[in-house]
Amino acid sequence: MEYKTVGNNLRDFRLGAGLTQEEVARSIGVTRQTVIAMEKGNYVPSVLLALMSAKLFGRTVEELFYVIEPR
Repeated sequence: MEYKTVGNNLRDFRLGAGLTQEEVARSIGVTRQTVIAMEKGNYVPSVLLALMSAKLFGRTVEELFYVIEPR
């Protein structure tokens, strides 16, 4: 069975907003390391964290996160 994973546009939206990883982390209530892991695709956020992240950037969850199909 091949697994799907989650990609994101978090880094692009963060840089576009002129925010640091630390500022994003504080705004959504996580550590900077969690933001780094999310940006790298090494951490799939909970629904609540995805919603909070999208709200921070004034975007929908679907604009911020997407499914990566297996090859």
